[in-house]
Amino acid sequence: MEMNKRNVNDSTVAYIDSGEGKAIVLLHGFCGSSSYWEYVIPTLSADFRVIAPDLPGHGQSDPLKGNSSIEDLAEHVKKLLDELNLSEVTMFGHSLGGYITLAFAENYSSQLNGYSLIHSTAFPDSEEAKKGRIANIEKVNKSGIYSLIDGLVPKLFSPDNQDENYVGNAMEIGYSTSAEGAIDALKAMKDRPDRNQVLESSTVPVLLIAGEQDQIIPADKTFSVSKPNIKQSLIKDSGHMSMFENPMELISEINGYLVSINGA
Repeated sequence: MEMNKRNVNDSTVAYIDSGEGKAIVLLHGFCGSSSYWEYVIPTLSADFRVIAPDLPGHGQSDPLKGNSSIEDLAEHVKKLLDELNLSEVTMFGHSLGGYITLAFAENYSSQLNGYSLIHSTAFPDSEEAKKGRIANIEKVNKSGIYSLIDGLVPKLFSPDNQDENYVGNAMEIGYSTSAEGAIDALKAMKDRPDRNQVLESSTVPVLLIAGEQDQIIPADKTFSVSKPNIKQSLIKDSGHMSMFENPMELISEINGYLVSINGA
């Protein structure tokens, strides 16, 4: 897919801008890129304008200058949307992208008519998970990005979905992450706060999507809040990567949610 580039905050942001209509934003996960959505965008862009950026230090986007928090990453996304004159969007965040989506919902709620967490959670890292982030930072510093990706990506997929094409594709995408971008994201994820109160206080429609076989973020961590405006959807035959493992069901859930918001 054709990539666009803009200078935002003195750094280059690469992004896909496909289709016309009401805008939806797709934020990928850790060591991913906009290419994570390659099986999803063609269908969604038939009815919507789809914006899918490479997060800082991922894909073709520059890292942010200095250490960046989840809040900084949310602000960076906001500045891109402001550059594109998008005052209202529906945001979908996968994993790390979900953490950013929650921070965006907390700080810029007026710009969202709805949002979705895909294989993500409002909970902060456990102490064990924080130790894992630190170990991965040390791994990248010592051995580079390839060693991190080789250990990480197969775990993202269900044991039943270790298809060489999908896993290999996700690994190639991961290799494009800069060491600086990976380390910044690891630090940001380690230090993020609990944002369950954002879900609890949200009045817009929210879609929570979990994978039945997700080994990274189990469904109970995604489905942390139950309210009338929050829909919980479990995708079968999927681990942490439904956009690869079961894209048609993911598209169906997203489309159903968008129809409920837009009434069409």
